[in-house]
Amino acid sequence: MSIIEKAAGKLGIGAPLLVPEGASGDASLIEGALNKQRTHHHTAPFVATPVEPIFSEPGAAAAEGGSQVQSINLARLHRMGVVAPDAEKSQVAEEFRIIKRPLIANAFGQGATRVKNGNLIMITSSLPGEGKSFCALNLAISMAMEMDRTVLLVDADVAKPRIPEYLGIHADKGLLDVLQDKDLKLSDVLIRTDIAKLSVLPAGRTYKRATELLASAAMTRLVEDIGNRYPDRIILFDSPPLLATSESSVLATHMGQIVMVVEAEKTSQEAVREALSHIQSCEVVGMLLNKTTPLPGADYYYGYYGSYGK
Repeated sequence: MSIIEKAAGKLGIGAPLLVPEGASGDASLIEGALNKQRTHHHTAPFVATPVEPIFSEPGAAAAEGGSQVQSINLARLHRMGVVAPDAEKSQVAEEFRIIKRPLIANAFGQGATRVKNGNLIMITSSLPGEGKSFCALNLAISMAMEMDRTVLLVDADVAKPRIPEYLGIHADKGLLDVLQDKDLKLSDVLIRTDIAKLSVLPAGRTYKRATELLASAAMTRLVEDIGNRYPDRIILFDSPPLLATSESSVLATHMGQIVMVVEAEKTSQEAVREALSHIQSCEVVGMLLNKTTPLPGADYYYGYYGSYGK
């Protein structure tokens, strides 16, 4: 029995959402996080369903309302260890296939409980450097491989946006610009990628009152629009760390699901507890244990998810 299973069992619950069997970590940290999750949040079982990658040639993706199309730097993804649609079967691809399954089920009413706004999913962490952007990228690309789903990845880490850099795409304007400029359309800043079914909404130019913009009526309208425009779409928000800025707490009020990335053997129980207290507005919060070490003799594990997510 893994250390996570022991911590979960002590709390009287099953394996937690997004914390897979075979991972290792600090039992007290996990126990504290799960205690919060058991009290306030739903969980869903893992059901692994293999799917084949879908990749389109550069420029083949149809433009959405005039939005631009840019090619992803696949070589960079390979170097980062990110799931890539042209790659052969890999451990990281299989891991994120398992992780995404309950999120998709919740997003489209296939889980045990109907989740309001379940297709709006925020990926965050307690502190910088835990790997949340890396996990957001992997989830986005893995979900875009689904046969009947489309994905919009929103770079909502407006203070330190990294998604365009990681993907190797260019972006001048984005989310904050749309919220400020009533004449600017979403299609003017949305980027369609040459990974089929994956679009990106960049963070946009920095703005000193970003928190107020994210809490504005304009943001509420935008989230409702992108969340309801297409019935098959999943919207992933790469948000700032919860204890680093105030933007994440505001963004969480719009979400149906939150994935909180926790760095194994580093993030303290106190940090996890405090971070969770900032997102009580969302009923479905899953923990993703990141950068774990392998168990002795294990054939595979949910392990070190790269070093770029910082």
